[in-house]
Amino acid sequence: MDNQKNLQMIQSLQIGIQIVELIAQHEHPLKFAEVQELSGVTKSNLYKYLNTLTHFGLLYRDKKQGTYSLGSKLIEYGITAIGSKDVIGTVTPYLREISRHTSLTALLAVWTPGGPVIANIWSANVGLNIGAQIGTLLPLMSASGKIFAAFKDVQDIKEWKLKELGKLSEDHRKLFKEEQKHILKYGFAYAAEPLVSHVSSFSVPIFNYKKDILAALTVVGFSESIPHLPDDEVSLYVINCVKEISNIFGYHPNQTEIPDSI
Repeated sequence: MDNQKNLQMIQSLQIGIQIVELIAQHEHPLKFAEVQELSGVTKSNLYKYLNTLTHFGLLYRDKKQGTYSLGSKLIEYGITAIGSKDVIGTVTPYLREISRHTSLTALLAVWTPGGPVIANIWSANVGLNIGAQIGTLLPLMSASGKIFAAFKDVQDIKEWKLKELGKLSEDHRKLFKEEQKHILKYGFAYAAEPLVSHVSSFSVPIFNYKKDILAALTVVGFSESIPHLPDDEVSLYVINCVKEISNIFGYHPNQTEIPDSI
């Protein structure tokens, strides 16, 4: 006999989870009518589900737009599940300070089995659309993605890296391979407009006492404001902040400083 038939489940909870999954599968927030059409739940019942899920932080409702997206509680659960809660708590004050000092957006990316994901963001420019939010999976060709591809243990990222490289042409794969050497040498990755036109980023790895990469600290802004090299004034400021963060986690590298010119 199929064991699945013996499982007892709460139907209302099942429907609530399905509504959350439905919203999670879409790249943009959904209006009530869209959720109703996609879920098939009656309007009266759907109001109750959405109100309950929003009340407990599993969904977020934008009152101005009247749309629903994933809530902060889900992000909190996810962060706890991947064991990065301490990292986020430690790094968040630095994100705030970097954003204040540079007038750019600073974000923290951590590794998940599906690839690097944004765990926190501190934005200095509320009008800047970086094309992502907390919980967004980042592609290989983003600055964060390049950092993880360079420093993460090969076995941990093998499947993700092969999948992402499959999206590139042969010429771009060769260029990527050469760029990885530079990233490994200087601990700095730049990405030109990976998600949104006119918005670029650079990223620096955060290490722990075992010299394993814990996360990537990434700075995002309009392309003309983002440095391409690690010896820029803004780059050096962020690199020094990241060194301080890594030291908190017990990392003490035996390496030379960033050269004056590259």
